[in-house]
Amino acid sequence: MMEERIFALDIGTRSVTGILLEKQSDRFSIIDFYTKEHKERSMRDGQIHNVIEVADVIHDVKQQLEQTYGELPSVCVAAAGRALKTVQATAELDLNQQPIAENDIIKHLELSAVQAAQRQLANNENDGDYTNYYCVGYSVLHYKLDGEVIGSLIDQSGKKAAAEIIATFLPKVVVESLLAALSRAELEMEALTLEPIAAIHVLIPESMRRLNVALVDIGAGTSDIAITDKGTVVAYGMVPVAGDEITEAISDYYLLDFPEAEQTKKEIVLNGKDTVQDILGFETTIDHTTLMHDITSDVERLAGAIAEEIIQLNSRAPKAVMLVGGGSLTPGINTALAKKLQLPANRVAVRGIDAIQHITKTEQLPTGPDYVTPIGIAIAAIENPVHYVSISVNNQTIRLFEMKQLTIGDCLVQAGIEINKWYGRPGVAAIVTVNDKTVTLPGEYGKAPVVQLNNSPANVDTIVHHGDSISLVKGVDGKEPTVTLEELVGEVSSFTIYFNDTAYQITTTFYVNGVRQEKDYILQDNDSIEWNQTRTVQDFIETLAPEKRKTVQAFHVYVNNKEVILQNTGGTQLYLNNEKAIINQPLKNGDHITIKTRKHPTVNDILNQCHEVLWDSITVTFNNKPVLVKQQFNKVYRNQEELSEDTLLMPNDKLEVRRQTVTPYIFQDIFRYIEIDLANASGNFKLYKNKQPATFHETIHDGDNLELIWED
Repeated sequence: MMEERIFALDIGTRSVTGILLEKQSDRFSIIDFYTKEHKERSMRDGQIHNVIEVADVIHDVKQQLEQTYGELPSVCVAAAGRALKTVQATAELDLNQQPIAENDIIKHLELSAVQAAQRQLANNENDGDYTNYYCVGYSVLHYKLDGEVIGSLIDQSGKKAAAEIIATFLPKVVVESLLAALSRAELEMEALTLEPIAAIHVLIPESMRRLNVALVDIGAGTSDIAITDKGTVVAYGMVPVAGDEITEAISDYYLLDFPEAEQTKKEIVLNGKDTVQDILGFETTIDHTTLMHDITSDVERLAGAIAEEIIQLNSRAPKAVMLVGGGSLTPGINTALAKKLQLPANRVAVRGIDAIQHITKTEQLPTGPDYVTPIGIAIAAIENPVHYVSISVNNQTIRLFEMKQLTIGDCLVQAGIEINKWYGRPGVAAIVTVNDKTVTLPGEYGKAPVVQLNNSPANVDTIVHHGDSISLVKGVDGKEPTVTLEELVGEVSSFTIYFNDTAYQITTTFYVNGVRQEKDYILQDNDSIEWNQTRTVQDFIETLAPEKRKTVQAFHVYVNNKEVILQNTGGTQLYLNNEKAIINQPLKNGDHITIKTRKHPTVNDILNQCHEVLWDSITVTFNNKPVLVKQQFNKVYRNQEELSEDTLLMPNDKLEVRRQTVTPYIFQDIFRYIEIDLANASGNFKLYKNKQPATFHETIHDGDNLELIWED
């Protein structure tokens, strides 16, 4: 079988690696590789800053390999994952208590959030051109209903729905500068991929991408992150810390210059120890254990930054983490990252070339995780190359960077079509008043836009291909609200109440603009609605005819100009099912209300209710017989006429209660209440109070024992 040779370049921040692979059947073997470092800082964070200098290094790598293997006219390359821009954004949708019933509406909400992220990026550009970025993927962080996180928006009622997403974009300038550098090096781009995609392609086969796994490529200046889930790559990210931070820590701790610190790091990782000479001339031997101890805090910081970005992209810790790149050999990084993500230690592992499937072991095979990405670029660019595709959207041709399966939604985003503006307008709301309270009746939602792909019905998730034509037609406007009286106030039912054994049918009555209407009346803008439904004893009494309502009355009088309602006398007493009724007691079908007339109230009744008395009194014992002694405590007047405690009262009487002066009781007061037989009396007498001698003016109290004793 004919052999196929593949030339690939990994254009990194510190160096350019060229690699030659040979494909035979379904396997690959490495022919040769060559790495050359940049002379200047011509690459920064994955972006070519000096096209000429980068092109010179690419040309040197190409020339070195061509000396042995002949002309190499085309090459497979990758856009650096660190060049990706990750933006978090939110889009909102007013619900007005109308639940979302279709998943398409949620998808449109997500796309609106992606477009919001794209606008954020564009606003940072001088010209604000959103087409300067390709969206290479997004994932939903949260759905929210009225500000609270919720699992799903389907059939949820509230005021406002929101989708919060994290989207990843690739600047066009990254691809354009890459093409410019290749052209100067006399190379044609054979295929293009993304560095994270390249590494995932060779380490995580499609059958495994249903698992939630994070791939972290720890380079010199940055750590690139890609996350798989549910069969695809769902998110990309980058943190601007990597192996150089560890090298700088070694440089500071052992007083070494940066290049020597880098060499020492590699030597200890590969051979377990290294002897160094610091700037003061002292030699020190550093072994692996010592190095791990001395740089623990720096490794923790690197692991913390990577873990934080993974959580941000994935909303949670993934099932496992794969580490590649030269920085993945940093001592203790896998253990530290596992702790930060709260994963078992064996769920974070460094993966080298031996983990790549379909690679034939040869003598030319390099070792270590820093060659995973270059090999992945070569294989992924051939097996799963990224293409530019042309799609027509409403007769406008757009170009997209195909780094994943493209959908109609991706095309709408790139075309700058804000799908929420293509919805039909909502119907005009109606405003009505219900029992003097303003109520807004929202109109129907406008219909979703009609989407077609190649003249066939489609939706925003429909997959598109090169040359496809998409049409978008504005949705139909919503209708004005059609709400009946019954729909406004809810279901109303009739029931029967018995009043003094007469049956009354209780129904709800509606009045619109002063005119009685049936429950199926359709409300109009500015309608004024009044309605009442009998629910309690008081509601029922108020619905009775005036002559019947008079039979249900309380007894009112005024005491010292204050109204008093007699509770247990006068007027009538309501009974509900033969029990005393409370005025706000709820009613149910078949209840019986009866009325009983209470006894006519007297002055004593009103005094008792007001916690007052007409008389003050004490009880004493005189010669072994009880005697009640009293004096007036209050006087009650009606129209200046003094009333006794038995005087009958009339409704609405105006009474005046006057407090009297009460003096202490003395012994002689009892003689007003007893009779002494003086006919048989002889001799002298003596007075005693509680067995003690007393006088007529002796003060007495309730319960005292009084005696008058005659002496012969």
